Amino acid sequence: MASEIRVPNLGESVTEATIAQWYKKEGDAVSQDEPLVELETDKVTVEVPAPSAGTISEITVKEGETVEVGALLGQIGEGSGAGAKEKDTGSSEKSEPKAAEAEAPKSEEPAEAPASSGGEGVDIKVPALGESVTEATIGKWLKNEGDDVAADEPLVELETDKVSVEVPAPAAGKLGSIAVKEGETVEVGAVLGQVMAGAGGGAASKPAESKSSDKESAPSGQSKSSGSSEMPPSPAASKHLKEANLSADQVEGSGKRGQVLKEDVLSAIEKGLTDMQASGGSKQQPQRAPVAAEDDAREERVKMTRLRRTIARRLKDAQDTAAMLTTFNDVDMGAVMELRKSYKDLFEKKHGVRLGFMGFFAKAVIQALKEIPNVNAEIDGDEIVYKNFYHIGVAVGTDKGLVVPVVRDADQLSIADIEKTINDFGKRARDGKLKMEEMQGGTFTISNGGVYGSLMSTPILNAPQSGILGMHRIDQRPMAVNGQVVIRPMMYLALSYDHRIVDGKEAVTFLVRVKEAIEDPQRLVLDL
Repeated sequence: MASEIRVPNLGESVTEATIAQWYKKEGDAVSQDEPLVELETDKVTVEVPAPSAGTISEITVKEGETVEVGALLGQIGEGSGAGAKEKDTGSSEKSEPKAAEAEAPKSEEPAEAPASSGGEGVDIKVPALGESVTEATIGKWLKNEGDDVAADEPLVELETDKVSVEVPAPAAGKLGSIAVKEGETVEVGAVLGQVMAGAGGGAASKPAESKSSDKESAPSGQSKSSGSSEMPPSPAASKHLKEANLSADQVEGSGKRGQVLKEDVLSAIEKGLTDMQASGGSKQQPQRAPVAAEDDAREERVKMTRLRRTIARRLKDAQDTAAMLTTFNDVDMGAVMELRKSYKDLFEKKHGVRLGFMGFFAKAVIQALKEIPNVNAEIDGDEIVYKNFYHIGVAVGTDKGLVVPVVRDADQLSIADIEKTINDFGKRARDGKLKMEEMQGGTFTISNGGVYGSLMSTPILNAPQSGILGMHRIDQRPMAVNGQVVIRPMMYLALSYDHRIVDGKEAVTFLVRVKEAIEDPQRLVLDL
């Protein structure tokens, strides 16, 4: 019975896609779950896997055509499709009973790896990376071909737009072939290599050669054999390139193997690359200033990581989209500091975590958000979406960039629970082990630049949120209290907000409410 290839669900509000590229043609043999066709939407590119093994009997939609969710793309006929494979390749593998066995290994000697290693090959695949994340870059292989590995031992580090993810070994044995090199981009479900389960050795004969080629390809971020420089733009991207009078080499491609996608072209147009075209400019964004030869020799160029590129894009998008404004106030931290001093030992003994400032500020922010709901809302088109829940994002700095894990339903948590959650987030963020879903859905963000010594700053919104609170360092400053000058531990607070939805009076009132709660923490207990 024939299996139908159909357009899958493409995510919320996405109803159609363009056929970017067919990886197979009619008559080709395919294995189950093997990528067949790449679809391009307004937001992401998606690969459609084979629903079953067999031979492609019909392709009903051509490249460049637009289809809706659920549309029929083609059909797979019954059988292994071995005959079609033999006609295409003329190889001597006619005795292979399954198409999957002929295609699955990606190394140059697929038939030899299992035999030489003495174990059964188990594929190492790219895991699900979270909502709307379809691809990742190979950051670093933690093992070499031929190395012994234990089940669930981390093998390779993947870098996505938001976090780094370690892929564990699917079985104990030896690492056989490495199919994808450092710097290459892969999609969810792609085979990264194989572990020879229960292997006794023999796969280590080629690690030096493999790593050598890795090093050659790593600086460019692309495999020399991937053909990424020859990937044509997607059909939708080609249309927009033509309209904007741009060429593909003027646009940085973010698709598979460096392919230029529709959103890449639109982003390039926004950045003003059309003005560079007349002067023969390339994809470099503003023209680099002249550098003396002796200085140029002392420079070092390092490709931006996907996480850093995403941080840069999101921060710039927030500035371009929101009418961002910042209001300031200062807060006397004396009462909270005395409270911490009195109860820190008892608190840590009971809850197993140190009592910090973030729990107090999270509670103070929630009280203020309840009074000023616009700061907890967001703009969606011409509508305001009010959030009747309080998911508080906490900015955490790591070696690879800023991440913002979210404390969900923080209004229902105690200060101890908030401190435990934030402490756990901090540890896992530094180890690159945060989950994608833990950094989505925040309604308001708190950023503490004071831990780095910042006196004052204007934090940038974490779009599409409408507010972010900036905390800063605590300084002993002379203050007038009841007609006398006294030295008090003071902290500057900054609230950046989207003026399109939050008025100045509301922003100032919000910050005053936070100040009042911190200076009189009994308010937090009494919910005042």
